[in-house]
Amino acid sequence: MTAPTSSLGRRPGETAGGGERVFGLRLEHDPRAAATARHAARPVLSAWGLDDDQLYDTLLVLSELVTNAVTHGRPPAVLHLHAAQDSPGRVQVHVSDGGPQGAPAGWAADRPVDERGRGASIVAALADTTGITDRTGTLIDHWADIPAA
Repeated sequence: MTAPTSSLGRRPGETAGGGERVFGLRLEHDPRAAATARHAARPVLSAWGLDDDQLYDTLLVLSELVTNAVTHGRPPAVLHLHAAQDSPGRVQVHVSDGGPQGAPAGWAADRPVDERGRGASIVAALADTTGITDRTGTLIDHWADIPAA
C-alpha cells in the first residue's frame, strides 16, 4: 500500500491557486481502500476547519464513494477533496475509477445482500448534490457536495 501523498503535486491539504484547498490520493484497489482514505483525509479535513459533525458526514460519504469505486469500478481509484477557503465546512468529495468492471469484486460480492446496497442512499442523504461525470472517456468521477453546517 502506498503512503498518503498528494496526487496533485502539492502537500496534502495545501492551498491551490484561487483560494481553493485540495487533497488527492491514489488508492490501492482492495478492501482497505476506504480505511486508507479516511485515515489520510481526517487530518486534512480537520485542518480545513470542519467541525465534528461535518467531519463525520464527509468521512462517511468519502468511505461510501471509495467502497463503490473499488467494488464496482476498475483501477485506478483516486480520491480528490476540494474546499474553497471562503466556504468553511463545504467540501466536494470526488472519487474517480476506471469505469464499470461488471460483477462486483469477490470480497464485496461475498457479503450477504442485506449488508450491501445502501451506499448511494447514504451519500444522497448527506450531500446537497451528487453526480457522476465521465472525465476523460476512461475515468468516471463520482462526486458529492457536502454542505456547511
